[in-house]
Amino acid sequence: AKKVGKAGNVIGVDMTQKMVDRAKASALENGYTNVEFRLGEIENLPVETGTVDVIISNCVINLAPDKLKVFQEAYRVLKPDGRLMVSDLVTEGNLPEDVKNSFDSWAGCIAGALEKSVYLKKISEAGFKNVKVVSQKPYTIDVSPELMGKIVSVQVEAHKS
Repeated sequence: AKKVGKAGNVIGVDMTQKMVDRAKASALENGYTNVEFRLGEIENLPVETGTVDVIISNCVINLAPDKLKVFQEAYRVLKPDGRLMVSDLVTEGNLPEDVKNSFDSWAGCIAGALEKSVYLKKISEAGFKNVKVVSQKPYTIDVSPELMGKIVSVQVEAHKS
């Protein structure tokens, strides 16, 4: 997940220490001075309340067991009128139990995917307003025939009022 502050600073969180070290080295190597990386968890962001303008997340939330907590944390750290923009995998219908329990499906970001309406409801339950899907398309990368058409990549926008 990335947070963009008022001055345009970018903070990367939900990374391992090795990822943080690599990101810092890359930023230094490329002369980026408005970048900060923090070791943290997406369910417990190492960011002060009400200090973030925009949160962008790309296919991370479906890996979290407690997605409502993730959205509540995003809401907490956003400033009033802040914006959430996420891209994630969701389902259209329920996944078979063997898929939900498959390590390969978890690694492929499929097993943790929620049904689309449930995913959107959790964003609203966290307090966000104007929750809308701005784009969606079928996800077909390494999807078994039984799951074809059931996995969807969505881009969702929501606002803190």
